Amino acid sequence: MVTEAKRTGAEKLLAALPMPGYDGDQESGWAREARAKARARVLDAGAPVKRDEYWKYTDPTPLTAPLAVVGEAGDVAHAHPFGEVAQARFVNGAFRADLSTVPDGVAYIPLADALHQDLGIARTLFGVLEARGQEKVARPLAALNTACATDGLVLQATGTAVLHLAQDHIGEGASLLHHIIRVESGAELTLLESGATTNTVMEVDLAEGAKFHHIRLQTGERIPSASHIFARVEGDAAFKTFTFTTEGGLTRNEIVMELIGDEASGHIAGTVMGQNKGHIDNTVFVTHDAVDCESRQVFKHVLADGATGVFQGKIYVKEGAQKTDGYQISQSVLLTDGAEFLVKPELEIYADDVACSHGSTTGSLDETALFYLRSRGVPLTEAEAMLVASFVDEAITEITDESLADLMREQVALWMASR
Repeated sequence: MVTEAKRTGAEKLLAALPMPGYDGDQESGWAREARAKARARVLDAGAPVKRDEYWKYTDPTPLTAPLAVVGEAGDVAHAHPFGEVAQARFVNGAFRADLSTVPDGVAYIPLADALHQDLGIARTLFGVLEARGQEKVARPLAALNTACATDGLVLQATGTAVLHLAQDHIGEGASLLHHIIRVESGAELTLLESGATTNTVMEVDLAEGAKFHHIRLQTGERIPSASHIFARVEGDAAFKTFTFTTEGGLTRNEIVMELIGDEASGHIAGTVMGQNKGHIDNTVFVTHDAVDCESRQVFKHVLADGATGVFQGKIYVKEGAQKTDGYQISQSVLLTDGAEFLVKPELEIYADDVACSHGSTTGSLDETALFYLRSRGVPLTEAEAMLVASFVDEAITEITDESLADLMREQVALWMASR
C-alpha cells in the first residue's frame, strides 16, 4: 500500500501541473477518460522515493519537485545534429509547425490536436502501453506524463521514412511531451531524437513485420529529465533503440519493451560518457511473451570525475515463451577515482527452452594495451581515446545504419577530446 508521504507527493505533483486543455475547450471524452485513469495510477503508486526498489541507485528528488509549466519561447536556433533530414520540432513542450516538416512515408499531427478528435491511433494507444508497463513495476512519472502532457506527436508510418524529433527546453519550469508512434506492417521508420524535456513518454506500437530504428542524443548541459519508452512488438517485427548520453545532471531513461508476436526482436543499447558529477540512469525491462523471440541489452559506460552510471536491466520470460534468446551485458570503464557504476541485472524465467544470459564488469582501461600503444609513440590522450572507442563499439554496432553509427563514434571522440 502506498504510504501517506508518497501519496502526498503525488498529489503535489499533479496540483503543480495545469489540467490539460486546448484553447479553453475540453478534450474528447476518450482523452479525458485516459487522463483520469493515469491520474489514478499516479495516486495509487505515489511519488517515487529513493527507498523504492527501482530508485535505490538514483535519488528522484530533482524529478519530483513540483514545477509550474515553462513559458513559451521565442525564436530558437535551428539545430541539425543529424544533418538535413525532416524534422518535427518542439520548444518548451509545444509543437512548432514553422520549424517542422513531414517526410514521405509517414503522417503525423500534434498530440494537442489529436486529443480533440476521434483519431483511431491516438484513441487506441494513448496511455495504453504506458499502463501496460505499470503491471510489474510502478512508473508514476510516466503516468504523470499521460495525465498532464499537453503536446507531442501522433505518428503513423506506412512506408520507409527518416524523421528527426527535436525537443528543446528553454527557461525555468517543467516541460512534458507525449509521443505516440505506430509503424504499420512492412513499414520502416528511423526516428532520430535530440534535446530534452522534464518528462517524456513515447509509446511505440509495431505491427507484424514492421521495423523501428531509434537513435537518441542526450548531450550538453540539460535540465533533470526522465524519459520513458513503452514498446509493443508484434510477430516478425524489429525494434532497435540506441541512446548516447553525456553528463548533464540527472538523466533517467526507462525502456519497457514487450515482444508479443512469434519471431519478434528487440535490441536496446546505449553508450554513457559521464563526468563532472553527472548521474545517468538507464533502466530496462524486457518481456518475452511469444515463441522464438530475441532481445539484446548492450550498455557501455565511460565514467570520470565523480560521475555515476546506473544500469538496471531485466529479462522477464513468460510461461510458453519458448525458444527465447535473451542477452544482456553492461560494462563500465572508470577513467578516474571517484566515478561509480551501479548495476542490477535480473532474469525471471517461466519457460524451459530458453537461452538467457546477463553479465556486468567494471574496471579501468587495460594497462597492458595502454603500455603497448605508449611504447609505440602514441600520446597518452590518444591512446586512451583509442581504447575507449574500442570499448564502446559493441554498443554502437547495434545501430543498423553505418552513417549513424559513425556519427555516434564521432560523439565519443569529441567527448574524449574535450576532457
